[in-house]
Amino acid sequence: MTSTSSKGKLCHETRRSDQAEVARNASPTLQNDFSSEKGVVWRGGAGVLLLLFVLMSAGPTFGQEDGSRPTPGEALSIKAPNPVAHLHSVAFKNTFDFGAPNGSAYFLNIIPIIPFTVGGWDVVNRPIIPIIDVSGFIAGTPDIPVGVPGDGAFGLGDINYTAYFSPSKDKKVDWGIGPSITFPSATDDQLGSGKWSAGPAAALFHMRKPWAFALLGRQLWSFAGDSDRVDVDQLLIQPIVLYSLGSGWALSTDMIITANWDADSHNRWTVPLGGGIAKFLMIGNQPMMARLEAYYNIERPVGAPNWSLSFLVRFFFPR
Repeated sequence: MTSTSSKGKLCHETRRSDQAEVARNASPTLQNDFSSEKGVVWRGGAGVLLLLFVLMSAGPTFGQEDGSRPTPGEALSIKAPNPVAHLHSVAFKNTFDFGAPNGSAYFLNIIPIIPFTVGGWDVVNRPIIPIIDVSGFIAGTPDIPVGVPGDGAFGLGDINYTAYFSPSKDKKVDWGIGPSITFPSATDDQLGSGKWSAGPAAALFHMRKPWAFALLGRQLWSFAGDSDRVDVDQLLIQPIVLYSLGSGWALSTDMIITANWDADSHNRWTVPLGGGIAKFLMIGNQPMMARLEAYYNIERPVGAPNWSLSFLVRFFFPR
């Protein structure tokens, strides 16, 4: 029994060392091979950024300057930052990662929020469906906790589903707890973990005008999947802070901190620092929020990006 266990640990360490070595010795030729794909991503990203700028600069906002009773739009903007609010929505979060040894990466996370009520509890369903484009080995991201060597890939990543159970009655601090599970749905080994993973998740929200605070967290452990892939043991902590500037504008930060507990202490944490600006607005009768942010990873493992640019568009469907 001891011999078998030692061999398993040795194989695990060897795979991790091989991945780190690939990250350190990134090939310029590899990066050049993907220059055309990057060009497509850059042009697409520039187009979406332009659209985002137009959205944030034009269109009526939720806010009112006369101090009158909150409109339905204003009430919606109060609920919007709350991760356990009974509010139907769908978000499209685009993230560009830069500075990894093997080039850049692009993530489009599609996040529908589907709540319903059972008895005195709201059940907030929150799947995350990632579309990913990587140009080589990358690790230390929420969607790819442990990367594998390769020459780049584009496609569907691992889908995560979380359900928050939250009391329906009014309360000073909104909270929810529930299960989180990740499915090995990636269309390429480089785009996911190859593992089924599950664990607990929790969310908190509190508003004290002009501030809004939210905190999401989850811990995932792999329990099945490809035996040749490294196990998943990942902590994710996501503090969100908004500071209202009035007229629908707000300063925002949405840092996603991860820890890979199976890695050594020098490659365990990814800690971003940064923020940006958000705006709540109406396009016709459609309420929405647009957010633009930049982050620098002050702590990161080998193979992780240095910094990232993200923009999010979220559409609300109040009922």
